[in-house]
Amino acid sequence: MTWKEKLGLVHIYTGNGKGKTTAAFGLAIRMLGSGGRVIIIQFMKAGGVYGEQKKIAECGAVIESFGLPKFVHGKPEPDDIEAAKRALERAKEVVSSGEWDLVILDEICVALGFKMLDVEDVKELIKNKAPNTELVLTGRYCPEELFELADYVTEMREVKHPYQRGVIARKGVEY
Repeated sequence: MTWKEKLGLVHIYTGNGKGKTTAAFGLAIRMLGSGGRVIIIQFMKAGGVYGEQKKIAECGAVIESFGLPKFVHGKPEPDDIEAAKRALERAKEVVSSGEWDLVILDEICVALGFKMLDVEDVKELIKNKAPNTELVLTGRYCPEELFELADYVTEMREVKHPYQRGVIARKGVEY
């Protein structure tokens, strides 16, 4: 059995602490370094804004960002919901295709938490995953009912953060 034939597990990185996307991108680097094919579908982030987007693409990952160039606070606008639905449709294609060794659905759990997507659709996506595709879902607010479909569930918990002292997000560290 080849190493690629051993792939196919589901990871969830959730919680209110820092590091969910960072952990997923670390796994992407590991997969790329091993010769695997990686695609990242970003549900909430716009393209070309974050330092890790450019660098991970330079390393060979495909990154597709569906988020709009604004933050969603509280109630999402109709265009935010439409963007999340487009991301979900693309994710369904990618996850079931068998073309990718690692698929990262970045901040899909945030879209679920803001009720931009239906959890039943995400459950179906997971169930229709190609057998040898490793799948990662990231973001705060992951519904616990997805935990039973996952092999790994990691909850990042904020204990202390400089934001509490008024330090705003810094380029190269938080984005």
